[in-house]
Amino acid sequence: MIEPLFTYLFYSFIGLALIQLLFYWLIFGQLAFRKRKSCPNLEPVSVVICARNEYENLKENLPLFLAQDYPDYEIVVVNDASDDETYYFLKNLATQHKHLKVVNMGETPNFFKGKKFPLSIGIKSAKHDLLLLTDADCVPAEPTWIMNMASGYCKKVEVVLGYGGYEVKPGLLNKLIRFDTLHIAMQYLGLAIAGMPYMGVGRNLSYRKSLFYKNKGFISHYSIPSGDDDLFINQVSSRKNTAVVATPEGITLSEPKSSFGEWFKQKRRHLTTGSLYKPQHKFILGTYSLSQLLYFVTGIILLSWLFQWEIVAGIMVFRLITQIIIVKKCMKRLGEKNLLLFSPVFEIIMMIINPMIALSNLIVKQKTWR
Repeated sequence: MIEPLFTYLFYSFIGLALIQLLFYWLIFGQLAFRKRKSCPNLEPVSVVICARNEYENLKENLPLFLAQDYPDYEIVVVNDASDDETYYFLKNLATQHKHLKVVNMGETPNFFKGKKFPLSIGIKSAKHDLLLLTDADCVPAEPTWIMNMASGYCKKVEVVLGYGGYEVKPGLLNKLIRFDTLHIAMQYLGLAIAGMPYMGVGRNLSYRKSLFYKNKGFISHYSIPSGDDDLFINQVSSRKNTAVVATPEGITLSEPKSSFGEWFKQKRRHLTTGSLYKPQHKFILGTYSLSQLLYFVTGIILLSWLFQWEIVAGIMVFRLITQIIIVKKCMKRLGEKNLLLFSPVFEIIMMIINPMIALSNLIVKQKTWR
């Protein structure tokens, strides 16, 4: 009775390992190895930033956006009813920089309590068709950030996906946060390069204003607080109109959370929209996550009972080598450091944390973006 069961588990393990290897080489490998297609582009750009009580972040970060090496761009900052020193800081800074446009919003009947309304106002206020979106707690990694993101706009491209990383800080939590961000990027950037774009991140995202209006903005999911980045991209992106910029010079960096509780809360907000993705995207992402979990479960069971353990161990070592090769290449493309040795352990940790976050989202609903 036991022998047929372990035989079934053994062949299931081989199938699951094959699925995992296909994801690594055919999807994540797109980001790791595919040469970037760049198109010189100096089209005028509007950088849109929404801020609610972000005085300290704006004071530190906004000068770096205003000092970008690009011939024609504006910075549009939407002050979303802040009650700190944001208004006075922006008012003073706008007198010093002609390419800074400030849009002040008072308390409005924004019943949906999300970022989408102020972001829509910012997009409406932008004077250029090419939009580049980021957050007040982000900084451009290099003065050529706009230049790099704009270079993704080759013929027929209407959406450019970028990488929004986190600053390197001491401690394991920082490494876990950066690994999780990298791993998610390997999925959405890899799938986009492979012709199946499904999301972007608001920390570093670009699309055309005309595309925003053509698809009636966020109207189809306006009642949902989150999703101004991933749900919109899931709605409007396609194989033909989407490009990826994956260079260390084209990324933004954010201040990472310093406590597990704050990061857990942030992750909860980020994972509230996945159930609304298109069916094909949910199937692909679900296949990866489920095969990943079952791969480890069946592998551990087989090794524990020493059933075909030489083959099982060999397959697991081969997958581990594959993971190290692909992750290392992706780290280089996205400017990440000091994560490689931790990646196998962090992968298992995130397999435990993500279901916990999904369960908590079923129990408690979040209503605000800040």
